[in-house]
Amino acid sequence: MKLGFIGLGIMGAPMAEHLIAGGHQVYLYSIPSVPQALVEKGGIACASGKEVAQQADVIITMVPDTPHVEAALFSKDGVAEGLASGKLVVDMSSISPIATKEFAKRINALGCDYLDAPVSGGEVGAKNATLSIMVGGPEGAFTKARPLLELMGKNITLVGGNGDGQTTKVANQIIVALTIEAVGEALVFASKAGADPAKVRQALMGGFASSKILEVHGERMVKRTFEPGFRIELHQKDLNLALQTGKTLGVSLPNTATAQELFNACVAHGGAAWDHSAMVRALELMANHEIG
Repeated sequence: MKLGFIGLGIMGAPMAEHLIAGGHQVYLYSIPSVPQALVEKGGIACASGKEVAQQADVIITMVPDTPHVEAALFSKDGVAEGLASGKLVVDMSSISPIATKEFAKRINALGCDYLDAPVSGGEVGAKNATLSIMVGGPEGAFTKARPLLELMGKNITLVGGNGDGQTTKVANQIIVALTIEAVGEALVFASKAGADPAKVRQALMGGFASSKILEVHGERMVKRTFEPGFRIELHQKDLNLALQTGKTLGVSLPNTATAQELFNACVAHGGAAWDHSAMVRALELMANHEIG
């Protein structure tokens, strides 16, 4: 296929590389520039999103937040200006479910399909092509995109209509944040009580409290390895989406709000770029005790 990929950051660059390796012709655009390494591997650098959309049949966006997606799609020389009827736009960013539904309507009005397909798995998942991909949109468009998504991820689910993929990603980020908080709280408690946090974690891994976050992020907390990973400032963005959408829907998210306040405390101590497992540092400050 002729593909377009817009947004070649920590996540986007390896995802685009998998598509190139899959034998597809991939047209690339990113701000500030297209990584030279992708061009050397066969990608084709373009001067704008419009040019990408003119060349490609399927255009993928992978940018940080809702305003960036809107700009990539609808600004001057954006994707929408280069679309022709029958093309497919796939947004793999993590953004507002409500805005996503509006973006889909605007793309549909141009005679094109739209999928929201946010991912979970972070930089490691992007590099290893093991991302979980949660998709919202029409089944026919999903069927067309699925072979491409399979080059980038493993667990690929069509959840429902446009916006439902983003809703699922927000739900994912709620669970992840609250589980990080629970693991952090438990390990701070155990450590301050005098138990060896590494051995506590090992014991808990065999029981009902076991989770991927206890396994991976619990180890980060014990070993103090807080290089991202997934930056706190990005998880803050996702919890903002949860809290804003919850307010619009009339849904109370009390523990999500608490997790966000703990992230806010980390940022106040210079931790915007720490891995999100470093939420534990806010709990440690309140306990006047550091794990380990």
